[in-house]
Order: sequence, then structure tokens, then C-alpha cells
Amino acid sequence: MTESIWKAKASNTKATPLTKDIEVEVAIVGGGITGITTAYLLAEEGIQVAVLESMSVGGGTTAGSTGNLYTMVDNRLHHIQAKFDDNTARKVAESRTTAVDLIEDLVFRHEIKCSFKRQPWILYSETGEEEEMIKTTKETLKRFGLEVQDITSTSLPFSIKSGIRVENQAQFNPAAFVSGLAQNLKNNCRIYENTPVHQIEKGATHILHTPNAKVKAAKVILATHTPKGVYGLHTTLFPHREYALAARLRSGDYPEGIFWSAESKTHPSLRTYETEEGKFLITVGYHHKVGQEDKDKDYFEDLEKNLRKYYDVEAVAYRWSAQHYKPADGLPYIGESTDDRIYVATGFSTDGLTYGVVSALILRDLLTGRDNEWAEIYKAKRFTPLKSAKPFLKENLNVLGEYLKDYPGSAEAEKFSEVKKGEGKIVEVKDEKWAVHRNEDGKLCAASAVCTHMDCIVNWNNEEKTWDCPCHGSRFKPNGEVIEGPAFSPLDKRNINPQK
Repeated sequence: MTESIWKAKASNTKATPLTKDIEVEVAIVGGGITGITTAYLLAEEGIQVAVLESMSVGGGTTAGSTGNLYTMVDNRLHHIQAKFDDNTARKVAESRTTAVDLIEDLVFRHEIKCSFKRQPWILYSETGEEEEMIKTTKETLKRFGLEVQDITSTSLPFSIKSGIRVENQAQFNPAAFVSGLAQNLKNNCRIYENTPVHQIEKGATHILHTPNAKVKAAKVILATHTPKGVYGLHTTLFPHREYALAARLRSGDYPEGIFWSAESKTHPSLRTYETEEGKFLITVGYHHKVGQEDKDKDYFEDLEKNLRKYYDVEAVAYRWSAQHYKPADGLPYIGESTDDRIYVATGFSTDGLTYGVVSALILRDLLTGRDNEWAEIYKAKRFTPLKSAKPFLKENLNVLGEYLKDYPGSAEAEKFSEVKKGEGKIVEVKDEKWAVHRNEDGKLCAASAVCTHMDCIVNWNNEEKTWDCPCHGSRFKPNGEVIEGPAFSPLDKRNINPQK
């Protein structure tokens, strides 16, 4: 199944689409962990909120995550310390620890059935090549108040040279948490599913256009993982995808904990998830830029091969992938955007579950006029050219290269007949590039291959059967409908002449 185990095991909120015009104080676009937690905190303050979710609550990026919660960050706290300073790294650690504690409090306060469990985080090296990095990580974590143990063995079925263990981190089912929290939003908040926002008309009162109705709001929060629309911020966000499997074992022990390999090419991250149906072993890894995957590589297959080297796998029950946006200077962007009273929360890298809740805490304080000790370090309007220069230049040269692909004769096929069942190809028709897909029944559908966000040419993602923009990460269904990313509008439809 190309569905995450989290989504499969979560209950449905059964929210209906928006069908009539409404007016609220705050409109939140996006019903993932960022949007729903922010809505919960604002509603507690007596603020009238509406959440507009294009699909199902908790069913997007949140449901595609690892389900891990931790103080650490994927690029290591010592990198943030080196790039910024001790104070910034300490505040990152404090904010993330507070976010995990809030999730635990909400789970027990509302008795949310999401398998929340405190677990150790373990970073290990099999070869010893990353021993120095592990040592630096340990020293940095201890410096910022975490208890760290050296280890020389784990519950994994292979030996290690070195490693560290940090207690009191956590795991849960993120989709079940978000769905459960949404069902406890009784006052001051209305949630609408299957309600994509196609346009935001900015003004003294913002007007959000959806398929069947409009929403007027004094303030707007874009909790969409990356801001919808065109922002300069998109040049500092680098979209990537990562892959995951959930497998049942025929025999052998399921490891308990959050396991990170310091040599990521050897083993992706691992964790166990226990359900009423039994246990599953989850592995995550192999990221690449959106729309720029290796066409000759099967990421799911490679994950499965790695898993089967060390575990007696009975069957792979779920497979899925998810998107994340790496920020240029290593920190998320949270707060008011360059548009007045429109707020963003983005650039979480692979740490989005915890950063989503950090965002909710910051946004609540910003919108209620309180001071927040973390708001300044994550400020969306910050300007950090020296800290961002190298990744900014590298990634935007990559984007420029994708734009340069839109030249005559660069299509993948000359005729529609070259597009096989289950495939998608770029076909040039009268000097225009079309995104053409043939489904398993042999029926063709076509749309303009020009992304409606900033006019980059989309690429076919054969693993997930989607059209992906390699510039800023917008993704579309085979028929051109928006799945995620900064694009508001679907790809423009085209009528096919079968003789072509």
C-alpha cells in the first residue's frame, strides 16, 4: 500500500467542506500538526478560528512523517551552535523539549489514543568513522542540559563501534494525535476538510477563496509546510522527499527506541510501532530533491533490501514518502511574513512534528501580543546572508538549471503513443510542453507541464505517480490537481488529439 501506517491507523475527524461564506478572526490554511495545534491554542485564548484543510486533517505531511519526537535536530545542534551561537542552540533545544512535553500533556489531558510513548534516542556508528561527530554531538547535548550516555551495544541485530543514548524522547502516531486533538476543538474553532484555498486576496481584511465559499479573516496562518503563493522565502527553502516502509517480522526482536545511523548510507533510521494487530518495524531514508530523483533507482526496494539484510521480514505492509523543506541557515522560519498579518511556519527539515508544535506556541503568543523567548531566533523575516550563502547559492543554481530545461526539443516523447500504461512523460505539442499520463486502463490525460507556482517544468514521479516541480516542490496528481507545495492552482488542462 502506498499509504502511511499512521494514516491507516488514525480515526477520521469527519469534518465537512466549507459551503458558505464565513468571517473569523484567524484563518489557518492547513490541518496538519502545525495548523491543528495552533488552532487549539488560539481557541483556548477565545479567538475565533477556522481551519481550511485541502484533504483530511492530519493526512498530509504529518501522516508521512517518522512519528518520532525529540530535542535533537537532523543537522545536529553543534552545527547550529557553530553557525549561530550558544544562546541560539540552547533555545532550539529548550523550545523542542517544551514542544514534546506539550504533546504529552495534550495526549493525557484529552486521552488521545495515539500510542504516545517515551523512548530513548540512539545515535550509533558501526564503523567508527563518525566517532568524532558522535563525541561532538554528545558534548553539545550535555552542554544544553540533556543526559547522555555512551553506549557500545544496542538492541539492533549488528554490532556497533560507538554510540550515544538520550533518554526521555518520544514516539507516537502523528495522524492519530492530530485527529484526536481536532476532535477536542469544541469552542471557537471550525474545521473544514476537502476545502483547498485557491487564492488569498490580501487587504485590510484578507479574503480566502475556496471552491464553494469565501473566508474573511483579519489574520491568516499558512500552516501548509511551505507558504502558498509566491514569496522570497521560497528561495531559502529546499524541498526534498524521503521514503518509508512499515514491515512485519516473521521472527526476531523489534528494537525499542529511535535509532539514527551516523553512516546513513549503511542503515536508514529505525523504530518500532505497536498496534492492536501487532508490531511493525519502520525504516526511513533515501532523500532527494523533489522532482529530481534518480530514475534508475527504486527507493522503496532499496529500503526493503537493507531491512531484509538484518531482519526476518514476513511482509512489507505499508510504504509511503513525505516532503520536507531544508532552510538555508538551518533554522525554521516562523512568524509574520512580508505580507501584513499573514503568518508562516516552514523550513522544518525532517524535524517537523516537534517544530510544528514549537510554531504553534510562537504563533499563539504573536497573535495574542505576548512576548515569546524563541520568536526572535525563528523569525520569518530574518536576514542571515553569511549563514545562508553557501546553501543558497548551491540550491538556487540547481533551480536555475531546472528552468533552463524549458528549451525546444527537450521533451521526453514526440508522440502520445510513446507514453505507456502507468507512465507519465513530457510531450512537446506545437512548441508547448504537456504533462501526459496514461492510466492502467490505457486512458490518456494531459495538462500543461508548466508549474502554476513559478513556471518551472514538472517531472514525472514514477514511484508515486505524480507530477513534481523540481524548483520549489509543488506536486500534482496525474490529472494536474494540486497535492501539496506552494502552488495554488492545478496544472492547466489540455485536450488530447489521439493521432498525435
